[in-house]
Amino acid sequence: MSLLSRGFDMAGWGFRWVLVLVLLALWRPGTACPELCTCTGVRISCVDAERSIMAFPMLQSEAEMENITDIYIANQSSFTSINEKDLNLYRNLRNLTVTNTRLTYISRQAFQSNLKLQYLNLKENNLSYLSWRTFHHLNLSSLLLAGNTLQCSCENVWLKQWRGEESEELMCVEEGGKRRALAMLTLPNCVLPTVTLKPTKVTMREGVNVTLVCNTSGTPTPNLNWDTCKLNSAHQKEGSGQMSELKLYNVSSLDNGCKITCRSDNMVGESEASVHLDILCPPVISKLMDAISDHHWCIPFSVAGNPEPKLSWLLNDQPVEEGNFIHTVIHDYSEGEYHGCLQLDSPTHINNGEYTLMASNAYGEDIKAVSAHFMYEPWNESVTDPLYYDPTTDDTPLGPPEDKVAVYVVVGIAAITFTGFILMLVILKFGRNSKFGIKGFVLFHNVPVEVVAR
Repeated sequence: MSLLSRGFDMAGWGFRWVLVLVLLALWRPGTACPELCTCTGVRISCVDAERSIMAFPMLQSEAEMENITDIYIANQSSFTSINEKDLNLYRNLRNLTVTNTRLTYISRQAFQSNLKLQYLNLKENNLSYLSWRTFHHLNLSSLLLAGNTLQCSCENVWLKQWRGEESEELMCVEEGGKRRALAMLTLPNCVLPTVTLKPTKVTMREGVNVTLVCNTSGTPTPNLNWDTCKLNSAHQKEGSGQMSELKLYNVSSLDNGCKITCRSDNMVGESEASVHLDILCPPVISKLMDAISDHHWCIPFSVAGNPEPKLSWLLNDQPVEEGNFIHTVIHDYSEGEYHGCLQLDSPTHINNGEYTLMASNAYGEDIKAVSAHFMYEPWNESVTDPLYYDPTTDDTPLGPPEDKVAVYVVVGIAAITFTGFILMLVILKFGRNSKFGIKGFVLFHNVPVEVVAR
């Protein structure tokens, strides 16, 4: 066998091994799929009516279940419930269809791990009751329920407010078996809660006390709950029934902007009222750092205060006039502080010195200072090797600054001109004593001068 033939034979065996590996890679997901279902890419389908499944299929690994975005279940006579943990591992599920089954029960926590769920088709099942709490945390675009035996009960009234695709077409079953449009259903003792929160606006100085009062009404009697940010201020909740108080003591400026919500709910639905804390306080400069270089030089700072403090700067106790080449920039506001920097574009030795940041509002002021050095003075003889710092790196010496280069060029031109003048005088002097007796005129600075050689 020739060497060329052996090469082709080895290449053929290599191709076969690659083909086997590819087939194995494609075959593995198929073996992970349950026997009674089919799996294609990110989709699971279970539609065999002769061999019914009783629950959602489980794949071989959590990673495979996390990849699933679509589940389609239909014609399954043994499928009766969606329980709390059935879908916990399908975290990326977006589309779920369970239709034409004997589904009668859905747990309130059934979709607690499926925050990406958008499309939910539950048509043609045996659902009689559904709680709004099962779906309130989801951002559903479609909830399809036609063909279920929904009862005309208070627990299903929340569907009247549902903005889904079929909200106005849903039917419910009354006690005698008569069907009527759910949108037209009105029941006694079945009223959506209302809630009021006072005061409606909270503006106060730090260090004072405040009490928020929440009242609710509805039937059945609603539950009241407070939902707040993580409060730094000491606080206490009091009350019962349809009234509750939230008392804040010695309010902290760290709670400025905190959203406080009073939430009321019963089986019909949920209502809420909110207020933001507006806590007035003097400025506090929490950070003023050494100058750093990026695209520009920057002296970073962080300042808190409400209302927003007015910022000004001193350089060596003299006011800094801000403009195109030096100005204050606020980058963002977070955790109750304004974060920014004093930005300097191509600073020189005249920008060296002590920078003082002054922050003030109607309730006080704060002052902090930091030293900044950008360039050595060009006339400083104590510096044997003057440094000019590259604004893109720290302490990286470059050549002399542009003003010193200009000085060197002027001095060099003057030296060359003076040397040429001396050479011309020498030529004139020795030309007069030349034995060749040369006589004539030369131009010196455009003036004819007689030259006689003797």
